[in-house]
Amino acid sequence: MPRIIIIGGGWSGCAAALSAKKAGADVIVLERTDMLLGTGLVGGIMRNNGRFTATEEMIAMGGGELFEVTDNVARHKNIEFPGHKHATLYDVARVEPAVRNLLKNKGIQVRTECRIVDVEMEKSRIVAVINDEGERFEGDVFIDCTGTAGPQNNCTKYGNGCVMCILRCPSFGGRVSIAAKAGVKEMIAKKADGTYGAMSGSCKLHKESLDDKIVDKLNKEGVVVVPIPPEVREDEYILTAKACQQYALKEFIENIVLLDTGHAKLMAPFFPLEQLRKVPGFENARYEDPYAGSRGNSIRYTAISPRNNYLKAIGVDNLFVGGEKAGPLVGHTEAICTGTLAGTNAVRYAAKVELISIPTELAVGDAINHVGEQMQTEEGIAKKYTFSGATYFERMKKLGLYTTNVDEIRERVKKSNMENIFNVKIV
Repeated sequence: MPRIIIIGGGWSGCAAALSAKKAGADVIVLERTDMLLGTGLVGGIMRNNGRFTATEEMIAMGGGELFEVTDNVARHKNIEFPGHKHATLYDVARVEPAVRNLLKNKGIQVRTECRIVDVEMEKSRIVAVINDEGERFEGDVFIDCTGTAGPQNNCTKYGNGCVMCILRCPSFGGRVSIAAKAGVKEMIAKKADGTYGAMSGSCKLHKESLDDKIVDKLNKEGVVVVPIPPEVREDEYILTAKACQQYALKEFIENIVLLDTGHAKLMAPFFPLEQLRKVPGFENARYEDPYAGSRGNSIRYTAISPRNNYLKAIGVDNLFVGGEKAGPLVGHTEAICTGTLAGTNAVRYAAKVELISIPTELAVGDAINHVGEQMQTEEGIAKKYTFSGATYFERMKKLGLYTTNVDEIRERVKKSNMENIFNVKIV
């Protein structure tokens, strides 16, 4: 039985673990902090726009467990907010225990507070990874799901300074890229203005700090849109600074858009508190995450690994990548898609079985292929890609890939010979 080592327990790492386990491997997830899901602990948006299509494709392909979890812990389903339709908002407080229990029930070993800081190589092959206490973890194939956000020096270098993002680098140590340690020359994405990186696209406010009427509506409907007085509005820089370009719409400059994910999710990377408190109903507003949401947010896309459409890293024989490591793909859905493919192919590689790529007739396959091509160009690396908006959603619609017809999606997957592909036992 091959041993698959996954470094990073975010959405992509958990997805990789599930698909590798179903393929027949012995799987261990090594997570730096004390909780799984990473930025998924403050995210919460699923199934909006083209993510609905991608979700149903993954379910039809046999990779639906994590989507079922988010559906089961949803606070609101089928809601709309500016630029987005049929969204599901999951509860950020309930989702991590649900995912952890899922992995445990599948027999996947999870080690938290296990920060991997180095690799042991034999030529172009990883033999083991080593944590900050000197413990070695040997494996046959490794999957780097460490993400691209942080550590603190990157927040300072490419943004407005570390602002205590959910990754909690000061407490658990900074993120270390395993691909880079193995010798992969990584890439850094750019903002529209040419500067490096991108800020996380939203903040969290304590509900208790907001006006009761706002909170009541938010709890009931899932969305609150509050016009911002012109004299209080921020400039459009915050739109171009976002990693989440699907929310780079003028509606998010002219209005405070709140989503209910347990906290009040403020759809802006930062908003000066003094200005925010001038908006009626926000006089006592306080940030939940990041704590310094007046000034900036965590910086992402500073460590992208070159890879092929199998999600095998270029330059290392037995390394695969998922999530943001696989390119400037934004979002939980996107991370689950890439992680699932990486996990399956890691087992196939170990078993010397032909690797699979997802056909471009499917939205998931087209996204992986398209982003892989675009990240090789100066123009492409300056963009962010997501099923839920911006340039890639427009591409989905142009290619006829976007649909909410579940029967049509399932038929498309069947015609692509990908039905239940992620439920196939390899070894």
